[in-house]
Amino acid sequence: MSAVDDSGNVATPKPSAEKPRHKPSREPRTPMRERAAVERAADFDEVALGYTEELAVAEAARCLQCKNPTCIEGCPVQIDIKAFIGHIIDGEYREGVAVLKERNALPAVCGRVCPQEEQCEAVCVLARKAEPVAIGRLERWLGDYDLACELEHRCVPEVGEPTGFRCAIIGSGPAGLACAGELARLGHDVTIFESLHAPGGVLTYGIPEFRLPKAIVDSEIDMLVQMGVKIECDTVVGATLTLDEILNVEGFDSVFIGSGAGLPVFLGVPGENLNGVYSANEFLTRVNLMRAYEFPRADTPVWRGRRVAVIGGGNVAMDSARTALRLGADEVFLAYRRTEQEMPARREEVHHASEEGVQFKMLCSPVEILGRDGFVTGLVATRMELGEPDESGRRAPVCVMGSEFEIECDTVVVAVGTRANPLLMKAAPDLELTGRGYVAADEHGATSVPGVFAGGDIVTGAATVILAMGAGKRSARAMDGWLQNPDR
Repeated sequence: MSAVDDSGNVATPKPSAEKPRHKPSREPRTPMRERAAVERAADFDEVALGYTEELAVAEAARCLQCKNPTCIEGCPVQIDIKAFIGHIIDGEYREGVAVLKERNALPAVCGRVCPQEEQCEAVCVLARKAEPVAIGRLERWLGDYDLACELEHRCVPEVGEPTGFRCAIIGSGPAGLACAGELARLGHDVTIFESLHAPGGVLTYGIPEFRLPKAIVDSEIDMLVQMGVKIECDTVVGATLTLDEILNVEGFDSVFIGSGAGLPVFLGVPGENLNGVYSANEFLTRVNLMRAYEFPRADTPVWRGRRVAVIGGGNVAMDSARTALRLGADEVFLAYRRTEQEMPARREEVHHASEEGVQFKMLCSPVEILGRDGFVTGLVATRMELGEPDESGRRAPVCVMGSEFEIECDTVVVAVGTRANPLLMKAAPDLELTGRGYVAADEHGATSVPGVFAGGDIVTGAATVILAMGAGKRSARAMDGWLQNPDR
């Protein structure tokens, strides 16, 4: 376990006597403060307010400090959860931050957006007879504790001695940032190439301000810059720069591809070319990256619909629906072809959307978007019923013949998934792809091109932030091994 020295760097502590085991609290799970629905639906300020110190300590006290903490096994980046919660119990907050940053360069981000309820909290020993410890909320609290410090007093992970190797990262999303942080810790010279004008990838353009403030993302990225990571924005690898040029002209020794899967999927129904139809990717990017949420200070060209229909049932669909409300829509409908129980979105996001006034139209699937004079006026949907389970384990939706009905709307946001953008791959013909167009990589991230690794959504398809980060960290360690191998 690491501690923090006076300069804020992670340092190895001196051995000390083991502290007596604390007596865990049997109190119910500590609720997290959040703003009232009627208030928060009218602006883009953050919904959840996090724990106070008192609440964080109370929740940490519920932890059993198990001898064999199964929660760590449930974490994709293997954070020492027992240790960081133990430091909160003992009032050693800086030490707790240091433990987090040994494995996770973005604790304030992950504490907000990771589905802990399906990962570390799902295997918490306490969950067998009671509610699990709120691991994500405690991670967020420690991450925010660190961000509240002046930059020179924040916990900066220790950087290894320079190895002389140069590593390029394509994409500054979760996978790329995690890979960059790990490579910097190992002593490599790291440069991130980002296609957009601001770093952060999906953290910046995809997740709304009310769930993940841009200031949080910027501050976490600043810490990587403090570690020596360089970021070059407005660099579209595959257009302004090719993979071959990165290796053979720019002189990088190894490359990690973490460009994500940001190419939107559409419905393939008539009317999708009408004005007022957005992919969720474009809609959220205009609002997030172009700061439409600051209107009228930032007069971003985004249509502010009065009646908005969002198609989909995942987190991106929830984000789009809740964003449309905040832009001033009178009514927002979310159309999903299964029932609410089958929605892949986090339960917390579904609950918040419902509280804020999003109307759910379950068991319906759009078959046509209607328009007049080139603009959306509504959509035609058909009713569905659930049949036998499909490959996902969920009951497959089946169309009910003759059940078509119309939904009046002036805006449609399609949030039914994404796939890999082929731009990079077209400029890298030697890079082997899967049948679905993603980069083919082994369990360590190695691709068909020696020295080129990949991870995150560009390999797996759309997944969670923390899974992408886990892939980035694994690839960083594999890249280090490849670079250090004299026989490569």
